[in-house]
Amino acid sequence: MEELFVKKPTPQAYFQLALPVVFGMLASMIYNLADTFFVSQTQNTSLVAGVALCTPLFSFMLAVGDIFGLGGSALMSRLLGQKNTATSRRVSSFCAYVALATGLVVTALLLSFETPILNLFGATTATYPYAAQFYHIMAWGAIFIIFSLVPSNLIRTEGLAKQSMIATVVGTVLTIILDPIFIFPLHGGAAGAALATVTGYALTDIVLIYFVLKQCQVNTVDWHQMRISGHLIRAILVIGIPASITNLMQSFGTALLNNYLAHFGTTQVAAVGIANKIYMVVMLLMVGFAFGVQPLVGYNFGAKQFPRLKKIIAFDLFIEAGLALILASLLMLVAPTLVSWFMPQPAIIKAGSLLLRSLLSTTPFIGAILVFTTVFQSTGQALGAFIMSISRQGLVFLIVIVLADNWFGYLGVVWSQPIADLITFIIGLAIYQFKFKPLLTI
Repeated sequence: MEELFVKKPTPQAYFQLALPVVFGMLASMIYNLADTFFVSQTQNTSLVAGVALCTPLFSFMLAVGDIFGLGGSALMSRLLGQKNTATSRRVSSFCAYVALATGLVVTALLLSFETPILNLFGATTATYPYAAQFYHIMAWGAIFIIFSLVPSNLIRTEGLAKQSMIATVVGTVLTIILDPIFIFPLHGGAAGAALATVTGYALTDIVLIYFVLKQCQVNTVDWHQMRISGHLIRAILVIGIPASITNLMQSFGTALLNNYLAHFGTTQVAAVGIANKIYMVVMLLMVGFAFGVQPLVGYNFGAKQFPRLKKIIAFDLFIEAGLALILASLLMLVAPTLVSWFMPQPAIIKAGSLLLRSLLSTTPFIGAILVFTTVFQSTGQALGAFIMSISRQGLVFLIVIVLADNWFGYLGVVWSQPIADLITFIIGLAIYQFKFKPLLTI
């Protein structure tokens, strides 16, 4: 473990940990596109809309899993850097079993409050039956989805990023295979799509547990070791909750932008939907690199290897900003062509190209934001992690879009996210300089 985290050259260690996470992100992206395609092939608009309405439910489950997955991995990385293996084992066991218990609680709550939740999601008389079919299966499968976030993140603290990727890809492939089978020959419809998703996650969990039992030296599912102190629980939660909020804010930001663009017509809403699908290709790659390197940051911070930590952060900033600049430039050049592949209507192409270019314009700054966020999480800087979690697509975006809409109308709404990106970058840079510059200049 020390060979990878401390001795191996920074670029090699960086890519060994980050690339498997990136590939796992790409696999998830392929599944999302395939799932959208298979569901749309039913040609039942109410069914398609019903499944789409439940998107926040899935995001919520991932966010809950992140509390223990990202919060636990951040703490474990620092403990391993301090050579505190025994406590790390207890943290891994605690996170695993608390995630399982939380999954059961979430299932009970979702089933108890199904009607008000679906109404909150916007279900109508036409879409409610299909949304309910999807919702039921996802609610029963909450334990598999929430639990998967824990070992997939925690085993990376031991350098087993490739194994985490394998588990993700295996589950994703099974889901893609089962999706059309459950939807069409078995006539499962919306319930079939949900069942395929839950089954895929169940397989991912089985593979992850296998790796924990067979290849992990620290991570464990031994329930006898799950007891930890209140101090350690707080250390997990103060990082895990902001990480969870970050995921929830992504859904909030998307919904807010859609809501404001709806005032300018359905063309704008359709255009931003297309622009976001293209934009997410860049974002997923950037998120994969940022979160993939978290164990490396946390380990070296815990080991007080500050010169190496400085090199890691600098290299991370270089990769994130460079990757964003190259990909964004290419996509901005061919934006009209890309949008036309989805909907070859002149009005959609014009609006979608403008929206895509605006979103891509600040991606190098977003790369830096991701670095700051993951550094704060990995080093236990709870306040910094919390501020970043509520800023870019949360509080800062809300303030900017309200003011921009009042002052500049449509163009103000279009450019509100890039403006929020720049403000969040400045906030993150200020916190980073205040917290880490004295430490890294020693």
